[in-house]
Amino acid sequence: MTTQDPKRIHQILSTVRTIALVGASEKTHRPSHEVMEFMQKQGYRMIPVNPRLAGQKVLGETVYPDIASLPEPVDMVELFLAPERTDAVIDQAIELKVPVIWLQIGVINEAGAARAEAAGLTVVMDLCPKQEIPRLGIAPVSP
Repeated sequence: MTTQDPKRIHQILSTVRTIALVGASEKTHRPSHEVMEFMQKQGYRMIPVNPRLAGQKVLGETVYPDIASLPEPVDMVELFLAPERTDAVIDQAIELKVPVIWLQIGVINEAGAARAEAAGLTVVMDLCPKQEIPRLGIAPVSP
């Protein structure tokens, strides 16, 4: 189901631990870098995904080319991509049965969200966890 319900968002951000951040950037001024760093400081395990940076490190984590290449399962896939580039990642997330897909602010893909929901995944769209965590008073996660 697609959700922007604060109670559901709180539940998601209070239970996920490992997040693949698709569209990760090594550039410190990019929103994806800022969000990844914030989420790490909140205790989340962030795994960067970007085919251009595969094999390099971003914020101390190895970058993977796609979510199918990740070395461990993730609880959530967060997308920092142009909407027209999200379909392949959404389809991989469905195949891998990733429980939550989070599309960042401005990243809208209604058809992709509908496919994910039909497969039983939860989709959050057009929100940012960096904004939602303080707004909802979510405490840092513990391992």
